[in-house]
Amino acid sequence: MARSLLRRQLLSLAAVAGTSLLASDGAAKRKAYGLDDVSRRIPERGPVVCPELPIVKYRGTHVPYAKLARVYEGFVERLVRFEAIVRRVAEASYGRAPSRLVHMGTFNCRRIKTYPSWLSEHALGNAIDFEGVDFPPLARDASLPEGVPEVFRAPFAVRVSPHWKGRGLTAVHARFLRVLATAVIAEEDLFRVHLGPHFPGHHNHFHLDCAPWSIVDGFEADTV
Repeated sequence: MARSLLRRQLLSLAAVAGTSLLASDGAAKRKAYGLDDVSRRIPERGPVVCPELPIVKYRGTHVPYAKLARVYEGFVERLVRFEAIVRRVAEASYGRAPSRLVHMGTFNCRRIKTYPSWLSEHALGNAIDFEGVDFPPLARDASLPEGVPEVFRAPFAVRVSPHWKGRGLTAVHARFLRVLATAVIAEEDLFRVHLGPHFPGHHNHFHLDCAPWSIVDGFEADTV
């Protein structure tokens, strides 16, 4: 708990400083990104005014989105790479690609709830809240990976909540989500901020964005 509190305090300092306090050495060498120089500072009170940015509508490339995503145009390339990872991990875990990627939100002109003088990355169209994926039935001539129960030949859905803590039959979903999170975090120069279901307010999604600082938190193994 003390470690998690420390990381949350560092998260606060990183936002205020506009820099990375939790970045790895490799983060210092990351490629420049189109929103790196955009100020996130706003008045603490009053209407939220977001910068005018090229926001586009995106429906998915490797995996279709259950609902339209509105994002900064430079963020699309990150989503395409993210979907490729989702698809690869899904095929290895369940023997087929997902039919839909489900998210809880992308562009939303708002403050960070706990830091009212700072814009959320959602306000820039620079974030996605990944909720889960839906799967079609397995093709008749296809085989499930070893150890996956036969019930998963039928259509099913995987969601961060409740499956991050999956037990018994749904332990396969917990494993999928952990493998996915590990792969996404490890992917070089993909997302910079990764907040998982153990981070306050994120029990049902992965928050992924490209802020000018690097943070990984909330993906600790479940100890309940």
